[in-house]
Amino acid sequence: MTMLESVQRAMVIAPHPDDEVLGCGGTIARLTAMGCHVEVVVVTRGQPPLFDAGQVEQVQAEARRAHGVLGVARTHNLDFPAAALDRVPRAELNAGVAALVSDCRPDLLFLPFIGDLHFDHGLVFDAAMVAARPLGDHYPRRILAYETVSETNWAAPYLVPAFQPNVFVDISEFLDRKIEAFSCFASQVHAFPNERSVETLRALAQVRGSCVSRRAAEAFVSIREVA
Repeated sequence: MTMLESVQRAMVIAPHPDDEVLGCGGTIARLTAMGCHVEVVVVTRGQPPLFDAGQVEQVQAEARRAHGVLGVARTHNLDFPAAALDRVPRAELNAGVAALVSDCRPDLLFLPFIGDLHFDHGLVFDAAMVAARPLGDHYPRRILAYETVSETNWAAPYLVPAFQPNVFVDISEFLDRKIEAFSCFASQVHAFPNERSVETLRALAQVRGSCVSRRAAEAFVSIREVA
């Protein structure tokens, strides 16, 4: 039995729309194909004056289409201000994330990596770890941190934690589904050699797969596992 075969409920927490697809879209597709219930939490929403209202609506519509491609059962939008999470009281952010984790009761929780360049990612990681504290009978038994192109690999080397994956999920049969889901984000897809390109996502999946003799994989850092 693989690690995924024991999972009945999973939750992916994304700081911004598309982080969940970039980081673990193939794994989401594999889980839902196996009959797993997967929910996605998008923590932030672009707000004026930093973001145009029409652009925000477009990205949210793109996210809904992408989640439909992946088979996501439910999407939650917390609507905290994007690129301004440092202005939100920690208790408020923690409570918003904790309420959804408590409601979903995931066996497996996916988080952004703590060392990502965008400060929203680190704050979301911390809030999710508070929500996933191992208290009582119901808490996530497995927590994995995913990598996000143009965030995880752009952080300052040696000054922040390095992403050194120790869990690899074979997505050989689901890489095309991941690419299809990412392509739903017309406003976010860029031409190669931009990292947020179809070519880069495919190449990264192939590199991660070759690390474990698979055609394609997604890589994660294991944060906690309770057997």
